[in-house]
Amino acid sequence: MKPVRLLLLSFYYPPDISAGAFRAQSLVQALEHRLPQGSELHVVTTMPNRFGIGNYQVPAVERLPGGKTTITRVTLPSGGSGMASQAWAFLHYAFRVLRHSKERRYDLVVATSSRLMPAVLGRWLAARHKARLYQDIRDIFVDNLPHVLPLGAGRLLAPLFAGLERWALGPADGVNLVSRGFESYFVPRYPHQRFTWHTNGIDSLFVEAVEQGRFMPADQPPVGGPLKVLYAGNLGAGQGLEHILPGLAARLTGRAEFLVIGDGGARAGLEQALEERGVTNVELRTPQPREQVLELYRHADVLFLHLDDIPSFTRVLPSKLFEYAATGKPIWAGVAGYPASFVEQEIDNAVVFPPCDLDGALAALERLEIHSRPRPAFVAKWRRDRIMDEMATDILALVMNEA
Repeated sequence: MKPVRLLLLSFYYPPDISAGAFRAQSLVQALEHRLPQGSELHVVTTMPNRFGIGNYQVPAVERLPGGKTTITRVTLPSGGSGMASQAWAFLHYAFRVLRHSKERRYDLVVATSSRLMPAVLGRWLAARHKARLYQDIRDIFVDNLPHVLPLGAGRLLAPLFAGLERWALGPADGVNLVSRGFESYFVPRYPHQRFTWHTNGIDSLFVEAVEQGRFMPADQPPVGGPLKVLYAGNLGAGQGLEHILPGLAARLTGRAEFLVIGDGGARAGLEQALEERGVTNVELRTPQPREQVLELYRHADVLFLHLDDIPSFTRVLPSKLFEYAATGKPIWAGVAGYPASFVEQEIDNAVVFPPCDLDGALAALERLEIHSRPRPAFVAKWRRDRIMDEMATDILALVMNEA
């Protein structure tokens, strides 16, 4: 078969800690396995920059031993987590991508994008290189914008970004949507587009832990003792923990102890809300190495998840759900719309309640069975390596059929 030259854009990549980073790595591994001999896969990403792990010593350029993949990492300017700082960081990344790709030629450009602009950059590069284009869309940026920017700025800017979205997705040769909940937004807007539905799935680290029995309970909670409730994930505006957790913990004083692992722009607001309520049964920790997170899951009695009460979040499918479900632990989720339907249809011993509904959360907790229940069928169906294998096949079909 004819060799293929492929460019993959992902703003995050391990050792960064995010669903997008782990997803990109799994996709690279699947593509590397399927590319014909002599092919080149060029990944342009950033140096680790999330959750204060930017001091990791990661080479600027890596070559997988004996492989076809080159990873180029862009060092971002230091700054805060606000929208202006994020926009400046992306512009820096985009200019470096243009520079690193200038002397190369590509047959196919793949962009994995949550905030739209990597998809726009992918469209630009595909046109520049006269290459095929595959967009992997992980969020609905235009739908979220009015809820992200203050003072009506999001509504004013939404038409501009809607135009960029049409420019980026309309002519793409393939578009993948990570959530079936996105269908009602994208399909009517792009009726002639070819969509696929490869979601995040369960990371291989968790699949291996399931196969090794590592999530079996280390001990049983004492009768009448407090439940150990764990939240592990991002602490951003989208999670809205500051709107539910302080009141929930206060009502469950003596009955439950909460451990929150993570970081993000809303962490300070959560800390302030807990302090104002005088909550003493919530412990906050910074992000932990993934091996340690596996142990925390093992010792937890209940896994907690929450999305803020924003209409656009009724379409998303949190990647954390797959991780949680793999453990076999009871799941207590404040979600609505598509993610609530997914939980109810796909995950046993899991309950949902309306986001930010304190009484609903307490009622849902009463419906949980507080014991581990392995979910082997769920793990087999939603393991990420299988999902990424299928996605890589779809991507390469765009150019292999021409070879």
